[in-house]
Amino acid sequence: QVQLVESGGGSVQAGGSLRLSCAASGSIYETACMGWFRQAPGKEREGVAVIGRYMPAYADSVKGRFTISNDNAKKTLYLQMDSLKPEDTGMYYCAARHSTGLCPWNWRAGGADFDFWGQGTQVTVSS
Repeated sequence: QVQLVESGGGSVQAGGSLRLSCAASGSIYETACMGWFRQAPGKEREGVAVIGRYMPAYADSVKGRFTISNDNAKKTLYLQMDSLKPEDTGMYYCAARHSTGLCPWNWRAGGADFDFWGQGTQVTVSS
């Protein structure tokens, strides 16, 4: 019933910027926890940023460089990525929880508690 579609990925040089979008359809609530996750080859999926009813939270590795936001009118989640580094390279996924409230305490571990996932969009940052 809930569908998430990511867009905005691509290739960029280190220090550049990208803006990812996640268009949501279906019964998604404005207070639901939504987030961005990424996975690089040979690595486990990790949480990048989440946003719910209150202030957003970020992984330590992206804090100060990435900004997560949403537009309720457009039902779209965004991830503004600035000062990109090669280690930011990976497949980025948009995810959402079915219920409202706080985001899972362990969201940084990979998002096992998230119910809906997009198809992913590739981000490649070159040196």
